Amino acid sequence: MKRGTKQRVEWLRAEIRRHERLYYVLAAPEISDQEYDALERELRELEAAHPELVSPDSPTRRVGGEPAEGFATFTHRVAMLSLDNTYNEDELRDFQARVFRLVGERPLRYTAELKIDGLSISLHYERGRLVRGVTRGDGVRGDDVTSNVRAIRSVPLLLQGEAPDELEVRGEVYLPRSRFEAINREREEADEEAFANPRNAAAGTMKTLDARVVARRGLDLFLYQIAQQTGAPARGQWEALDRLRGWGLRTNPTSRLCDGLEEVLAFCAEWQEKRDSLEYDIDGVVVKVDDAALQAELGFTSKSPRWAIAYKYPPRQAATVVESIVVQVGRTGRLTPVANLRPVPLAGSTVARATLHNEEEVARKDVRVGDTVLIEKGGDVIPKVVRVVPEKRPAAARPWQAPTHCPACGAEAVKPEGEADRRCPNAACPAQLETRILHFARRDAMDIEGLGEALVAQLAAAGLVRDVSDLYRLTATQLVALERFGEKSAANLIAQIEQSKGRGLRRLLFGLGIRFVGERAAMLLSRHFCSLEALAKASVDEIDAIYEIGPAVAQSIHDWLADPASRSLVGRLEDCGVVTVEEGAAGPASLAFQGQQFVLTGTLAGMTRDQAKAEIERRGGRVTSSVSKKTSVVVVGADPGSKADRAAELKLKVVDEAGFRALIAEADAS
Repeated sequence: MKRGTKQRVEWLRAEIRRHERLYYVLAAPEISDQEYDALERELRELEAAHPELVSPDSPTRRVGGEPAEGFATFTHRVAMLSLDNTYNEDELRDFQARVFRLVGERPLRYTAELKIDGLSISLHYERGRLVRGVTRGDGVRGDDVTSNVRAIRSVPLLLQGEAPDELEVRGEVYLPRSRFEAINREREEADEEAFANPRNAAAGTMKTLDARVVARRGLDLFLYQIAQQTGAPARGQWEALDRLRGWGLRTNPTSRLCDGLEEVLAFCAEWQEKRDSLEYDIDGVVVKVDDAALQAELGFTSKSPRWAIAYKYPPRQAATVVESIVVQVGRTGRLTPVANLRPVPLAGSTVARATLHNEEEVARKDVRVGDTVLIEKGGDVIPKVVRVVPEKRPAAARPWQAPTHCPACGAEAVKPEGEADRRCPNAACPAQLETRILHFARRDAMDIEGLGEALVAQLAAAGLVRDVSDLYRLTATQLVALERFGEKSAANLIAQIEQSKGRGLRRLLFGLGIRFVGERAAMLLSRHFCSLEALAKASVDEIDAIYEIGPAVAQSIHDWLADPASRSLVGRLEDCGVVTVEEGAAGPASLAFQGQQFVLTGTLAGMTRDQAKAEIERRGGRVTSSVSKKTSVVVVGADPGSKADRAAELKLKVVDEAGFRALIAEADAS
């Protein structure tokens, strides 16, 4: 190999990286697409001829050759918290007043950043090289989607300048509107279901196991936070954004450093008017106290930072006509009225349906067929009817009557006393079967990608699936026999179903669709009992004793697990190899902390805040964010905030980390 070849490869890589940054980060290209393609083609040819020169951070190595088999789970070193929301000027002023109460009234600078409507992502760099990309997940654990992140052109594989040895940055992945429209046109032409909105499309794209799909779809991102770094931290958010740009990372150019709240309010008003001029969707503005020292003094609640808040724009509305009202049957037999609407564009998509929730809601709003109604998207996603426009009501409009029988199976509908919902009591109702399977397969349950409405309807109609356990007995041969289902699609789905067996107890409990058991309850139950067998042996009182569960939830769980049909279903799932324990669980803990309230303040050396909270909750205790007379124990770590002082004033029990571990040991020994 000639020395000049190595030099040429190095020059090509540096030049391609430079043009990637000019095009994807700075939006200031210097060369044409054809010229860029020629540089990349030459580099690929040289690397193919000289494989010893191949480098993992080469621009040609953004996309792997074959789809991944699945995503590993990664535990965030620093939890990815959410933000509290405000919805008007008065609430934003209340936020500032809370800040003043904690740090004293003083002139404040804020950074104001557009709140991108996308998918949160965390990027990890080591010695300037991208080593990992992780989704937010549940805030504690996310999916390792490094292969997909590498396929996003605006993500540098190698940072510029003097980057820290270790760096974690966070941002938002989104799909530009132009790409969203083009992708939906392609999907419609291929007779595939269109994405509902750009955020759903971005989330679905990041979930794909084939990075080549990510590369084709054209995702983009903005970075907005330095979560961790070696070396001296930034003195404030504005300086952090400047550092990100210096390392070649893409930040939103509209961000503004504001002197005082009035400038923040002006920024919010400006972009509420200009939001439709952007190439991406936003749903508000994120406002942050700029000074890092003040951020540290303000600290966090259990869910969000006290020094930042989201100013949410009001949902956009549109007027349209109710063409019919139909009833959907849910997985628990719930009958939900849905308005079929004259299609109308709203907040980036066309809306043709909106839930009416239940018959009492229909009566309260007096929604009738033929009415003109005002609709909006809750969170700019879920369409709902806000109100009827009475002056446009046609003379022939009549009040809607709730059905007396299930529209799917004909069983007589029942309306339990004290409940707003009418239900179908027939457990064999075909509509319930389909919705139960769809719920079981959803991402936050057993996460079976590719199992959509059309396929579930086919499986049910063909008699291949009579309950969720039948999913694990499906064969590729059976799937290929279905209409418009090829061998590759069948193999992919079978692989997804097989992977779902190991999702663990928390996801299984949620996926089973037990009434009142949402994601939170499933997490608490799996954390406490650790196995489905232990949960099935528990009494109603033992389940009710878990903080946040409550008697109605406890009774529902107990009744479901005591039912012979449910026990039979669980047995079939276990026979198929579905895991019914929570991975890493150490067995049920005692309830020694039952009725006690704990407050955590400062940093613990041996465990994260979430780990400490989990230890308390497993023993029946509750973790609250503020110190009061009801507080039982205050756990104080390094650099505690004002909570430690408040605990001293109230003469509460205060323990350090060693004392907290001793309490745990005592609880387990009792």
